[in-house]
Amino acid sequence: MTTSESGLENVDMKVEVLVVPVADVERAKAFYTGIGWRLDETPPGIVQLTPHGSPCSVQFGANLTDAKPGSAKGYVIVSDIEATRAALVAAGAAVGEILHFGPDGPEPGVDPDRTSYRSQATFADPDGNQWQLQEITTRLPGRVDAAETSFASVSDLADAMRRAEVAHGEHEKRTGQADANWPEWYSRYMVAEQSGTELPL
Repeated sequence: MTTSESGLENVDMKVEVLVVPVADVERAKAFYTGIGWRLDETPPGIVQLTPHGSPCSVQFGANLTDAKPGSAKGYVIVSDIEATRAALVAAGAAVGEILHFGPDGPEPGVDPDRTSYRSQATFADPDGNQWQLQEITTRLPGRVDAAETSFASVSDLADAMRRAEVAHGEHEKRTGQADANWPEWYSRYMVAEQSGTELPL
């Protein structure tokens, strides 16, 4: 039976929680709250935290998983990897240097063109669970439905507006005139950037 035949293409299935294996619950809780992840209300025996702007949370507890502590790996998507890394380091997290993918493999520093998916850095919790920071501002086509574009936080929206402002400045240079209808242009740019469709010129 195909996905179409089963009707699953129309069934929403949202990943909301990932279980992270830890050896010391209180130590892990202190680490994640220390880097700014929100502590959520949960039933006894479960600790749940949510990164700022994330629709997905992490959980850990004494009897939630048989996985070996430190065996988890996940991606944390950010719009500014340099600012995020600096904030994590200031909070006491040990974050690796930023690398970007060049023609011959990983190279030091942020991608020169700030191309999405190219810049990464890694940090770990006290148990060794790995988190890969990845800078993404423009999604690959088909990853986000343009009709349902949304911003998960005030900071994400603000960063998108700043990028639209820079792009709009280049737009006005090309046209040679001020664009009085800039709010519509900003909106089209921000939706296209997030959904991976063609950017306005």
